[in-house]
Amino acid sequence: MNLPFRLAFEQRTETPRRLAVMVPLLSVLAAIVAGGIFLFATGYSPFETYSNMLSDGFFSSTGITDTLGLSTVLICTGIAAAFAFQMNLYNIGGEGQLYLGMIGGAWAGLFFGDRLPGFVMIPVVLLVGAACGALWIALPAFVRARLGTSEIVTTLLLTYIGASLVNHFIYRAGSYFRAPNTLFPQGRQVPDSAMLSPLGDTTMYPTFFMVTVLAVFLWWVVRRTEFGYRIQVISDSPRAARYAGISAQRTTVQVMMISGALSGLGGATLIVGTFGRLDPGIVVLGYGYAGIVIAALARNNMAAIIVSGILFAGLRTGGDKLQISTDTPIHIGVMLQGAILLFALGGEAFRRYRVRVVRAQTATAQGAAQ
Repeated sequence: MNLPFRLAFEQRTETPRRLAVMVPLLSVLAAIVAGGIFLFATGYSPFETYSNMLSDGFFSSTGITDTLGLSTVLICTGIAAAFAFQMNLYNIGGEGQLYLGMIGGAWAGLFFGDRLPGFVMIPVVLLVGAACGALWIALPAFVRARLGTSEIVTTLLLTYIGASLVNHFIYRAGSYFRAPNTLFPQGRQVPDSAMLSPLGDTTMYPTFFMVTVLAVFLWWVVRRTEFGYRIQVISDSPRAARYAGISAQRTTVQVMMISGALSGLGGATLIVGTFGRLDPGIVVLGYGYAGIVIAALARNNMAAIIVSGILFAGLRTGGDKLQISTDTPIHIGVMLQGAILLFALGGEAFRRYRVRVVRAQTATAQGAAQ
């Protein structure tokens, strides 16, 4: 059937600043509408479900503190993904680096916990966790820089190895990380000196403020420092960077290892905070994968990741509590996160391209003229 018009996409020469804010907001609204249609089609009330999610995730004292507590690790994995994306590097294995950060943090807590005071122990746990995350991405960084091997494949495959290591350290009899004399295998609790106290009667820890400051600091690094300038030059034009004497190989390794360290830091925050031990349940929570969605929604802006991280934490917190207060499926929060990612990626097309309605006669005449 011949339509009297067609849609044409024209690349924008300059992207309006208003679209940088409108596209993420409209993506979230579109995902909410799509989720509402899904809920209605499956027999649930969209208004009641969303009201419960907002109340449980944002508008109650327990809900907001649970959300901010969960957002700590999500902000870490979000800035980890975004930092690599600054140079068009795709660190899809933040999940695995999170596992290694948790393993390293648990080891440091168990090994040094009774030997060092708390004000020294906490930074040690966090730094060891970050170092383990950086080491876990070292091989993918090297082969990407020297051989051009896809970091998407290598980082993702290492994630499965990391998950196997977590299970091995917990389920192997006599493991250093395994708690003795327990009915079900579980990790050994690190000493109190290796753990932070929550803020009051909540699940929120001081690490939330640490990662918030870290996100703002990284925004400054990318926008205002010579290292950030090198990243942008390589991202925009590797050939121009080579003529300017900038080593793309060295910068690639540096950026990827910093990205891995940030994910590892997220794993270590779970040791000094919520978990306090190596827990095999981490492999089903998907915090590292959620960081990719958070970075995409924030368009890789480090400061904006704070907002998108809190948003996703609220969706997950509210979604997890739905089955307690209602009979709504617990996975509605996960579904909304996926919908937000799809609409955010689709919205990028409208940010980069201008959509025009072209009449068929005009389109035919233009084609004949060409």
